[in-house]
Amino acid sequence: MSDPVQPVRLGQVEFLGAARVPEEPVLLLPSWIDFELLQQIRALLQGRSLVYLVPDGAAFDPLIAELVMAGEAIPFIREDPASAATAKLVKAAVAEGKTVLFVPEPALGLSGAVSKVPAVQIHALAAMEVPLLPLYANSMGAGRLAVEKDIGEAAIGARFGDLIPAGEATLPRVQAAFFDGSEETFSRRSILDVNLGRLLIRGLKRVGANARIIDGLDGSELGYDKVLAAGLALADFIRKDTKKDRVGIVLPPGKGGLIANLAVVLAGKTPVNLNFTAGRDAIESAISRSDMDRYITADPFVRKQSTFPWPPNRELILLERLLPKLKVQCIKWAILSKILPASMLARKIGLPSKGGEREASLLFTSGSSGEPKGVVLTHRNFVANVVQFSTRLDMDADDKVVGCLPLFHSFGCTVTLWYPMIEGLSLVTYPSPLEPPKIAELIETHRASLLLGTATFLRGYLRRVKAEQLAPLKYVVAGAEKLPTRLAEAFEKKFNKQIMEGYGLTETSPVSNFNVPDVVPSSTDPDDIPVIPSYRPGAVGHFVTGMSVRIRNAETGENQPLNEAGVISLRGANVFTGYLNDRKRTKEVLEDGWFATGDMGRIDEDGILHIEGRLSRFSKIAGEMVPHETVEDYITKAMGIDSDDERKVAVVGLPDESKGELLYLISTVATETLNQELIDLRYTLLDLGMPSLWVPKQIIPVEEIPILASGKLDIQGCERLAKVGLGIGSE
Repeated sequence: MSDPVQPVRLGQVEFLGAARVPEEPVLLLPSWIDFELLQQIRALLQGRSLVYLVPDGAAFDPLIAELVMAGEAIPFIREDPASAATAKLVKAAVAEGKTVLFVPEPALGLSGAVSKVPAVQIHALAAMEVPLLPLYANSMGAGRLAVEKDIGEAAIGARFGDLIPAGEATLPRVQAAFFDGSEETFSRRSILDVNLGRLLIRGLKRVGANARIIDGLDGSELGYDKVLAAGLALADFIRKDTKKDRVGIVLPPGKGGLIANLAVVLAGKTPVNLNFTAGRDAIESAISRSDMDRYITADPFVRKQSTFPWPPNRELILLERLLPKLKVQCIKWAILSKILPASMLARKIGLPSKGGEREASLLFTSGSSGEPKGVVLTHRNFVANVVQFSTRLDMDADDKVVGCLPLFHSFGCTVTLWYPMIEGLSLVTYPSPLEPPKIAELIETHRASLLLGTATFLRGYLRRVKAEQLAPLKYVVAGAEKLPTRLAEAFEKKFNKQIMEGYGLTETSPVSNFNVPDVVPSSTDPDDIPVIPSYRPGAVGHFVTGMSVRIRNAETGENQPLNEAGVISLRGANVFTGYLNDRKRTKEVLEDGWFATGDMGRIDEDGILHIEGRLSRFSKIAGEMVPHETVEDYITKAMGIDSDDERKVAVVGLPDESKGELLYLISTVATETLNQELIDLRYTLLDLGMPSLWVPKQIIPVEEIPILASGKLDIQGCERLAKVGLGIGSE
């Protein structure tokens, strides 16, 4: 056999790790199978005695059924997967020197799922006490972008994991091997190396005037053909106007922000969308660290953001003044973009064919738990995440994306800038997510399909929006903060829309997980066809294709089973390569491509991620790790405010000499009798089953709970308020 890292191409299958297939017999467990893969597995194992382990009564493809039935087979009893008789037959076959190949039955599940084998079956196979070899496999065509070129890549990517010795196989261990396979096969895709600007040109040119941006602020519409022309003209100007590698952008969502970001990328520069809602010190720090001498904005926005530390006027590029002067250039590029193929357009403006690990954007983290970090995201990062996100959603050509999240927010940047332009989906924008009535009006008027937000932003829809206004939506996706159960239930009750909670970080470009509705069997599907769950309330969904995961002990850093709560570490093509000029903090979170997220979580038997909380939002009290978010859930339920529009309370942990830390509750609904309120709250919390150790020591009245522009809780702001309330700090 070849080296484990060397691919072996057989037919339309590319096998990775073929050298991990041992000479001795094993139980081979694929995550999915089709006829082509089955044929090539047989070819790879040629010369070995092969026995099929086949789910009885499954509705196999006739070609698979014919091939399997022509050989030696052991029935796998679906009604009793843990059958001792089946396990005995498998052990006997392996003892006789035969390799046993489990043949997964057809199952329904989301596109790109890490496994299409039901968890109960993996449990049973892992318990058979024979050497087990996991084989991740996936159809690569299922996640192809519309702009992706066919260059003869394998239709199926497969990767053998490490052999699991007899008696040591478990479901979490098999899942870990499948995740590794998903990451390795996905990372080999050639599109990930394509320059982001080239994909933007392909996407915009492919749909032309058939897709457009609708600016909800002024009602104007601009076809993507004109967006491309304006972007190319502005890119010419930017290339001549600055010698710096980065260009600042200070604009809200809208046609100006879209064209500005497009133009900077087409100019071969790096866009830096600055957080104009941050504090002055944070903004000035971001500006100085970014090394820029030009900032794209608009005069009305400059006047509106009077507290922003604006650079000298000579460094500002004011779009509403400049673009009219570029009218001739826009016409020229409009003509050329219709005549020339995308590749020739890209060459004409000097865009290299590959982007790869080159810097594509610089974003600054929200700073919810410390000083904002400069996150350098590459062309490969963004392209990977666009592929990952689009693979998960079933969007049609006439669907529209609502873009109201800030462009300095990683979710807003990837999903409401690059994704719609590359996939050719129309975009409906509004400059702020804090005006639900206006956004709902736009959704209703333009029949928008996808709304992105945070729990904080979505609360505003409950009382201020009519149910019928959100009827056109296919997906409502929430991230950045925990989605309260009561909010999700109230939203679904009013609008008949499930909020699809997701998870991601700026460092993962940002999407790593999100729920989607469970696949519903059609009238032609067998009644007993397995359905792999893709939606789980209270969890953040399956990982997107191409991500590997480890769960590590919070204290030792050692790997532990995926189903035990610990610190989530991620690896994949969408994971960043480091913080801006900050080796120390980069080294703290990145090791051999693994990114330590700082979030606590676990993975359930179906491969769905459950977030237990931010490590910085845990307090170690008397040796026990206490999750602030769980405590907040108990408190809001006890106080009857868990479905309110606005956040009313937050839990803060502060140092304590005897117990390590103590919890404090900051509250906007505190009464004048704080001591009695705390006593009453304590008894209610204990009645709800909350451990007494978790009860806050004191209630601290505040006027409002600090929230960042991203919708996240401002942890530092909460801690400052708590210290002021205790008389140990200053505002």
